This record gives sequence, structure tokens and C-alpha cells, in this order.
Amino acid sequence: MANWVYKLDEARDGLWDVSLGTSDSALKVDGWAHTGLKVATLEAGGSVQLPSASEERIVVPLNGDFTVMVDGVEHQLAGRASVFTGPSDVLYSGINKALTISSGDGGRVAIATAPAHNSYPTRLVTAASIPVELRGAGNCSRQVHNFGTPGALEADRFIVCEVITPAGNWSSYPPHKHDEEKEGETALEEIYYFETQVAAGSPAPVDADAVGYQRVYASDERPIDVNAEVRTGDTVLVPYGWHGPAMAAPGYDLYYLNVMAGAGPVREWLISDDPHHGWVRQTWDKADIDPRLPFSA
Repeated sequence: MANWVYKLDEARDGLWDVSLGTSDSALKVDGWAHTGLKVATLEAGGSVQLPSASEERIVVPLNGDFTVMVDGVEHQLAGRASVFTGPSDVLYSGINKALTISSGDGGRVAIATAPAHNSYPTRLVTAASIPVELRGAGNCSRQVHNFGTPGALEADRFIVCEVITPAGNWSSYPPHKHDEEKEGETALEEIYYFETQVAAGSPAPVDADAVGYQRVYASDERPIDVNAEVRTGDTVLVPYGWHGPAMAAPGYDLYYLNVMAGAGPVREWLISDDPHHGWVRQTWDKADIDPRLPFSA
């Protein structure tokens, strides 16, 4: 069976902390075809490059500010102190364009990718223009930054967003799937890239181990069984199956970057809930959004 969980440094490739599923990734994953992710940590004045390829890309600062050169045109991305301080500027590059990403002061940056054929223009999406959604309620409350979803960004194949879950809450819940092309569902692979932090105001010791959990299990005869501890820098691939919850352990906030794409005819996120757990959505009507949301600077 293919490996679906990559802990920090297990998907390292040269200057890249994570390099999975992209056109230039040295690490190949059996059965993985539609999405990719690269993450780099740059020292002050450092840079990384991506060659021109038939894949669309979106550059997401995780912390720090960045300059992105796209075929010789410079774009400035105002970043953030961390993924837990609200949205950042992001840059969609389109396809068949070389990228050079640099940072004067250093920082960490992610690039979501998907093989694509149709060309869309390069677009800077500012933090102020990113739709921020507060999804769920009660202990299922979470914050979603929809900068790369169909309603927010013109693109060919991928759907990209990021989610922040306050300490003790569950997200990606109820468990759901998108592994069939059928009425009301689209077939999409999905990447989860995680970061964690000690929740603000916690009396945690300096050596506290900020941790979360991710669950994936079979929806049909295809075997998959993931119940993984996740920390900053870890990545979980979801090729198919029910997935959720993504759990923020008490005392620790949880962030993940989602990258989804598939071979279907439409770019749309249509899901089916696990019928054993879908009823939970009804309980949100009588619950309030967690008052710790939204996370912001």
C-alpha cells in the first residue's frame, strides 16, 4: 500500500521541506496524479525556483513576506507572522510559467500545484479580499480562508483553501468523501499540510508538544486506514475514502492547507457525508460559533 502520511522531513527534497506530487518531485507516490505541494523555509535573502511546467500553482506565505517573479514580472506578497494570524496575500501563477520565490527577511512558504491544460492569468489575491468563512458551530467551529475555491479564483483544476481549528475543536467533520464522479459528488484527491501551536493564554511549558490528529478510513473496497498524529510540517494525502475529523487537541490550535483536484469534468467541491455521522450538522443550528474565532492579527 502507498504511504499516505509524511512526517516532518520525510518528504524533503533539496531546498524543499516538502515536495510531493509536483512535476519536479523526486519522491513519487503510487496512485497519486492530480495534486502537488511544495514547502520551503528560506533564510533572509534566500530563494527557491520552480521551472515552467504544465501545472497551475498558487503561492501561499505561511510566515513572512515574499517576492515572486513570474516569467520576469515581480509580485510582492505581504505575508503574516504565522498561519494563526489570519489570511495572507497569495499569488496564482497559471500554467507554463517559471517562478522564483524569495524573501528579504526569511520565512516559510507553500506552493499548491495541479497538472492543468487551460491557461488563466496570473493573479495576486490580497489578504483583505480573501473570503473568510466561519464554518460549523460549537466544538465543530473552524475558520476557512477560501482564496483558491471556485467562487473566489478562476483556475483550471485545483481547489485550495486553508482551515484554522481552535484548541479542542474538530474540523473536516462530519466525516465525508469526494472519491466518485456521481450526482452530488466529485472525485478529488486531497492534500492536508499541517501546522500546530500552543493556544494563546495556555499555561504550557516551553517543551509542550503541540499536536493534532487526522483520520481517514475506507468508503468502499479500496483499503485505507489512517489515524495519524500531526504536527507542524506533517502532510497527509487522501486519495479516496471518508476523511475526518481533523482534531485540534485541547491546548493546541490546528492549521491545515488543503489542495484538491481530480480528473472530473467540473472544478467543484461536492461531497457525501458518512451516513452514520451526517446528522451532526443538524445540531449546529442550535449552537453558537466558537467565540475564539476569527483568528486575526
